[in-house]
Amino acid sequence: MGGIGALLLGTGVTAFGIAPLAPDAADLPVRQVVESLAPPAVEVPSALAASSNDFVLFRSDMTRRDDTAQSLLQRLGVVDTEAQGFLRTDATARQLLGRAGRLVSVETNDRQELQRLTSRWIANDDRQFTRLVIENSPEGFKSRLETGELTASPRLASGVIRSSLFAATDAANIPDPVAVQLAEMFSSDIDFRRDLRQGDRFSVVYESLEADGESLRTGRVLSAEFVNNGRKYEGVWFEEPGQRGAYYGFNGESSRKFYLSSPLEFSRVSSGYGMRFHPISGTRKAHLGVDYAAPTGTPVRTIADGVVEFAGVQRGYGNVIIIRHRSNQTTLFAHLSRIGVRQGQKVDQGDWIGAVGSTGASTGPHLHFEFRDNGVHQDPLVIARQSESVPINPAARARFDAVAQLQRVHLNAAASVQQASAE
Repeated sequence: MGGIGALLLGTGVTAFGIAPLAPDAADLPVRQVVESLAPPAVEVPSALAASSNDFVLFRSDMTRRDDTAQSLLQRLGVVDTEAQGFLRTDATARQLLGRAGRLVSVETNDRQELQRLTSRWIANDDRQFTRLVIENSPEGFKSRLETGELTASPRLASGVIRSSLFAATDAANIPDPVAVQLAEMFSSDIDFRRDLRQGDRFSVVYESLEADGESLRTGRVLSAEFVNNGRKYEGVWFEEPGQRGAYYGFNGESSRKFYLSSPLEFSRVSSGYGMRFHPISGTRKAHLGVDYAAPTGTPVRTIADGVVEFAGVQRGYGNVIIIRHRSNQTTLFAHLSRIGVRQGQKVDQGDWIGAVGSTGASTGPHLHFEFRDNGVHQDPLVIARQSESVPINPAARARFDAVAQLQRVHLNAAASVQQASAE
């Protein structure tokens, strides 16, 4: 052991003594070498090899009702007198002018000359859209109209009531048509004029109808949940093959009643059923119907399936429609500005039948609505709440369960978005 230790100690001393004999890097000679290098050959893509004249700029804007060809193109950054003239004179291209709210996209070169213009809109209230395309070709500008299918994408949203439903939906960036449908879904259970409480909350899943990725309008509400004064109400849209769709609870019970709660989509009751001070006669008398305040031209719908018994003029009622339903029950719609049905015509629940007006003995635009059971007047609001639900077909229950399960996932996601935002 003593010999091994002496050997190791001697080795260490030897290493320590040799290390400092290495040359110092600072004392090494420095030599500068300069060489010219030829750049490697690089193949340039044809798109990049094009001249700067092919540089494309993109821009979009919305049309305005008072737009001219010049004002529209100027707002889009297009400086092209030939394009202006084409928009003024071409019959197809002129469809873009005089209509507000259409998104227009343009492509221009670096001289701001129009290369391509595209716009899309819904011509009719269906699942198709029209696409206008204007292109600059070697032969000059050309235009064409194309038709495409709208695609539906689900949108999730939620909100909290602070003052009113529409204030809450506006705060959540929910379009008004969706808010109206939301009120319609739960109108048989919630009086949105009196029953709302601060802190009530809702979640909704609705369709966004898109053309080439651009949202053109909203579609149907697919499912929704509303918590009013601590009580939860739910609905999911389901359409049986060959049948009219309706809203159902997630347990399969129908939310659709035989009678709708109102002949207008969403309006204010200006005069209820019962005794009141008559605005024309100046006396206190029974009001045997319900008055809905609404602007002239507001669409009026039938609240249930039936047959038009009368469509014409009747003294103080002015333009009036009477519809006969099951069990000798009838509904009456008075003071209309327009009648859209004829006697003997069959109508389905929710069909448009006329428009609000002020004809006959009326002090202003409103709809007077009556409900009669075997000729005896009844309160329409009470009848709507007490009407029975339309049941789901048992044969379609499995399909409904699959739809409901998917919508439950979407609704939970919508609620979590609102909760995360609040936190």
